[in-house]
Amino acid sequence: MEFSVGDHVSWNSEAGRVSGRITKIHTADFDYKGHRRHASSHEPQYEIKSDKTEHIAAHKGSALHLVQDS
Repeated sequence: MEFSVGDHVSWNSEAGRVSGRITKIHTADFDYKGHRRHASSHEPQYEIKSDKTEHIAAHKGSALHLVQDS
């Protein structure tokens, strides 16, 4: 599934289920927190801002689930 900036998504973390909004989509390799992350147009990585902590996370689309806002 492909996501868009502004989509509300959730994912599993060490702390349990986390949700947030996508703020950026990477379609080329990029540096994130001192590590090289691999991304392409076929397998983008998404930066997501956590709803609760405002922490920024980066994940592949396969780790994300769309949240239906009510």
